[in-house]
Amino acid sequence: MNEIKIFCPATIANLNCGFDVMGLCLEGIGDEMIIRKVAEKGIRITKIIGADLPLETEKNVAGVAGLALLNATQSDFGFEIEIYKNIKAGSGIGSSSASAAGAVFGINELLGKPFTKHELVYFAMKGEVVASGSEHADNVAPCVLGGFTLVRGYNPLDVIKIESPSEIYAAVLHPHIEVKTSDARAVLKPEVSLKNAITQWGNLGGLIAGLYSKDYELIGRSLNDVIVEPARKHLIPNFDEVKNAALQNGALGSGISGAGPSIFALCKGENIAKAVAKSMSDAYAVTGIPFDIHISKVNDEGTKLITN
Repeated sequence: MNEIKIFCPATIANLNCGFDVMGLCLEGIGDEMIIRKVAEKGIRITKIIGADLPLETEKNVAGVAGLALLNATQSDFGFEIEIYKNIKAGSGIGSSSASAAGAVFGINELLGKPFTKHELVYFAMKGEVVASGSEHADNVAPCVLGGFTLVRGYNPLDVIKIESPSEIYAAVLHPHIEVKTSDARAVLKPEVSLKNAITQWGNLGGLIAGLYSKDYELIGRSLNDVIVEPARKHLIPNFDEVKNAALQNGALGSGISGAGPSIFALCKGENIAKAVAKSMSDAYAVTGIPFDIHISKVNDEGTKLITN
């Protein structure tokens, strides 16, 4: 193969109690990329449609992630990348992660798959520095691997994929405002109380146990964030109203997706997800701010080839 087309899915990170360590992959919402081999070494971003992002390789998330992978190989050729953005930057559903994951997945395919999917997460993390100033894998891990993922540690990188319970659906409301990851991180305190830390890691353990045991009530009880959400929710108009509407209409739990402004709700079954999505839409519509609403199963495959 000299050219491939790939789908790079959107993701929900943090999942309330799993700040910087938990994420899940969405179906149907995502970017597309075309990556081709060229004789000239290195990486060139030749086209970006759907977003005003830099074409310079060192300033682009996809370029930086791709170079990290390329520098770990002995490739005699280079790559051109076309990016078709459907995930808006600053949306909170993994726009930068989709670019980083797509670049490393596609280049790895064209190189003959020298790296495993788990190894690709390490290279994709390098691109996240461009977007947020730090290497973190809570979005790129589920984008590459699919399903739910837990980042157990970074030194060395240790990512665990968790198979999604079959009835889990996500409703995601994306307001057309931008919350930059760097701004959302700036409102967080560097230290937390021991009481809140104990509550938070109890919830994280409960969420993971609920996913493995397919205990939907336990999943719902565990989707509670006492550290990050209270500091960030003021950045999103009508957040409390949208969250309460989701919970009152049957959502297992609801919270901020990534750094925001998107708000997610996890639900048991598609019918409940549809009812929850409508209630979230009604609660947000009063702001007068345009928004998109998505309903999605958990995507267990992650970034993948598009075959015609």
